[in-house]
Amino acid sequence: MNLLEKKRASFIMSKRVTIMIDDDLDKKIRLIQAKKIQDTNKIVSFSEIINETLRKNLKK
Repeated sequence: MNLLEKKRASFIMSKRVTIMIDDDLDKKIRLIQAKKIQDTNKIVSFSEIINETLRKNLKK
């Protein structure tokens, strides 16, 4: 499965939720997002960063 297929499969299995994020966390997430955009020179959504961060930290 290539990257595009993975993104499509991920999108299909996604669920829209509303959460409240404290300002300090929002700022940190936006900084991570900006760095990833700079490093990859690609569009990176806020949701992608949230999902990556949750996956990484929930594995522990």
